[in-house]
Amino acid sequence: MNSGKTTSSSDFDYEVAFARNIGWLTLAEQAALRGKRIAIAGLGGVGGAHLLTLTRLGIGAFHIADFDTFDVPNFNRQAGAMTSTLGRKKTEVLSEMARDINPELQLTVFDEGVTEQNVDAFLDRVDLYVDGLDFFAFPARKAVFPACARRGIPAITAAPLGMGAAVLNFLPGGMTFEEYFRWDGCSEDQMALRFLIGLSPALLQRGYLVDRRAVDFKARKGPSTPMACSICAGMAATEALKILLRRGEIIAAPHGVQFDAYRNKMVRTWRPWGNANPIQRLALAIASRQLGME
Repeated sequence: MNSGKTTSSSDFDYEVAFARNIGWLTLAEQAALRGKRIAIAGLGGVGGAHLLTLTRLGIGAFHIADFDTFDVPNFNRQAGAMTSTLGRKKTEVLSEMARDINPELQLTVFDEGVTEQNVDAFLDRVDLYVDGLDFFAFPARKAVFPACARRGIPAITAAPLGMGAAVLNFLPGGMTFEEYFRWDGCSEDQMALRFLIGLSPALLQRGYLVDRRAVDFKARKGPSTPMACSICAGMAATEALKILLRRGEIIAAPHGVQFDAYRNKMVRTWRPWGNANPIQRLALAIASRQLGME
């Protein structure tokens, strides 16, 4: 774990840099966001976009975690993926990008990723957790979401799906991640299926998938788009603003939202008991048969 704060450049001024936020935010609200600390695990497709979007919103401090380096397959969607960053740690590249926006930014970096051993340090003094983990990062999610629930830390997960995104909020005292997704006793294949169906009960993205062979749970891979990652970041940052400033309607699990730009459609979903809901159980059974996972 590394932590530090860079010296601000001589021409940087926080109030000027984020002045265009004012109008949608009050001066007092902008000052409040400057004092907030957000944890983001995963700095790939959505995580990197989360960090940069929230930095531009004026959040003053972050805990960021990722163990990976940039590679060519990241180019289609990941904010820090460029020929100049090949082979470099994602935490290192995204830290530089975020500090280039706000030189005063406080960053604590966990370049080994999130584990059961460091999750308490990762969430120390944090006001909000935003999930940027890879879809198949099951051990990390099983460590961080219960820890958020124990500590009373709100958590947002925004999933890039097709050319849109689905968002679920888990708030202190409400339904937990485990209560919603029901992963206990599941194989990793079943976890992946429950995560997908739980995130997007409406499955808006399903109708325009042109090559189903690109979805391969066993190989731990699936198709992605840059549009979905950008939409994720916008939706998650908006939820973060509402949660941190305690204003606006906050939809929390078992309620969720999915927006699909390709289909020009947004739906609000509601699955009481999460994946234990009879409708969800039927959807899981059908998807399991279609994917040959029975």
